Amino acid sequence: MISAIEPGMTVLDIVSTYSATQEVFKRWDDRAGECICCNALFESLDAVAEKYNLDLAALVQELRNAARNSRAST
Repeated sequence: MISAIEPGMTVLDIVSTYSATQEVFKRWDDRAGECICCNALFESLDAVAEKYNLDLAALVQELRNAARNSRAST
């Protein structure tokens, strides 16, 4: 279930379950100012959003969309 991507999940949990989400994190790296997967892999999405001053709701939505689209194409 795609809605399983929640703010309390770690970056590692998300990218290991939904590989297509790696591209989303790469797109958000510019906003964060560094590689999120490199520097916040073990942090939760809500901690990442707070640390980098990101829009948590928008990030979660993009991750869910990527996960949904990757499932639809398999």
